[in-house]
Amino acid sequence: MSNKVTEKTEDLVQPILDELNLELVDVEFEKEGPNWFLRVFVDKTGGVDIEECGQVSEKLSEKLDAEDPVTFPYFLEVSSPGAERPLKKKKDFESNVGNNIFIKLYEPLHGSKEFEGILKSFENEVAKLEIKIKARKKEIELPYEKIAKARLAVTFN
Repeated sequence: MSNKVTEKTEDLVQPILDELNLELVDVEFEKEGPNWFLRVFVDKTGGVDIEECGQVSEKLSEKLDAEDPVTFPYFLEVSSPGAERPLKKKKDFESNVGNNIFIKLYEPLHGSKEFEGILKSFENEVAKLEIKIKARKKEIELPYEKIAKARLAVTFN
């Protein structure tokens, strides 16, 4: 059910985002305690503000009421993905070359399932990551199909 709701929400929200020149980052439909939350994460170059999130929420809410993909009470939240934005699509990797990212794999590779480092390149569906092992820098290659989750990673100097 969760996949159908997120897919339907993506279909409904995309024309709204196109009109407002915003990008869809992710849609989640999750139960937390007794409540269900439909979360839509949007962004644009330079970031989104509260007014833009409000516009998307209002327009999407009308469409959701008309289409009614969820037959029980839930909370709709539209927000920015924040500093640790998820990287879901191949183009997310391509546009974040040079940034510090965190990657979690489906299965261990290079002796681990989790890596954090600078994304050096993303070509031929392979993420090349520069990681630090103690004081040494090392480049590793992680195939896109083995990546379970990825996000930008905030670093503190």
